[in-house]
Amino acid sequence: MTPNAVDAASRCLDPHTLDLGFMQLTWLQIMILGVVQGITELLPISSTAHLRVIPGLLGWRDPGSAFSAAMQLASFIAVIAYFRRDLRILSVGSIGAVLRRDWTAEPFRLVVGIAIGTIPFGLAGLFLRPVLNECNSPLRGLFLVGIASIVMALLLAIAERSARHTRGFGDLRTADCLWVGLAQAFAVIPGVSRSGATLTAGLFCSMRRDTAARFSFLLGLPAITLAGFYELYVLLRADLPAQGWLLLGLGLLTASITAFVVIYGLLHYLERRSTWVFVWYRLFMGAALVIGVASGYLNN
Repeated sequence: MTPNAVDAASRCLDPHTLDLGFMQLTWLQIMILGVVQGITELLPISSTAHLRVIPGLLGWRDPGSAFSAAMQLASFIAVIAYFRRDLRILSVGSIGAVLRRDWTAEPFRLVVGIAIGTIPFGLAGLFLRPVLNECNSPLRGLFLVGIASIVMALLLAIAERSARHTRGFGDLRTADCLWVGLAQAFAVIPGVSRSGATLTAGLFCSMRRDTAARFSFLLGLPAITLAGFYELYVLLRADLPAQGWLLLGLGLLTASITAFVVIYGLLHYLERRSTWVFVWYRLFMGAALVIGVASGYLNN
């Protein structure tokens, strides 16, 4: 393990070292955070915010953004497992369209749209990664997380009230992928929520709630794959010891199982109900964080 990584894992004295704070957590704490990750990554309430807030409230060490990003691979596993039929149809349909040179085929257009929609997220992550991954990153402060949560709650509320909720999955266009992809780029900021940003953008595009959620999962697949595997590469270069990989593996296992259940529950919930429960939850969480930090009850 490199000297910088040791310092980051034990004391995090140098703000420019990679934050390996999760190595100070116990197996039980990692499992709890895995369940939290599995629930909050795919709900529009921000997993990075909860992985920052819950350890702070319980007096645990902040696991760090590298851990949070690597844990997104749990969502990758869950989405692949749950949407395996959709992904097979998109893959086979796109390959067939290319062989026929049918550039108007729906599977091909959707795959191209997802690729285009991933570009803004990749650029935002590349630009902000050095700040996000450093110890005591200012972007991971609880006050900023609270503000981001409140702003996204208000945007989701406006989308819920103004959207027509009429467009199904077969009505999606490449322009929808681009707009939702641009919204996804803001999710690199803790508190925004990738699924929250993409769901909100989908509603603004007049998608039905369940369609917006389903599209959010599929659009997020390349993004969470890129972010997760890149963080694994970063951790590998930091000479993470066997104990660290075991902790990550345990977290990914618990998060993957939880995320699979959450996908099923959310899609069925949005078929019949609105997103207002998430609006009120985000408002409450954001206000509590802002007031807690401002009053000195919570450390930013």
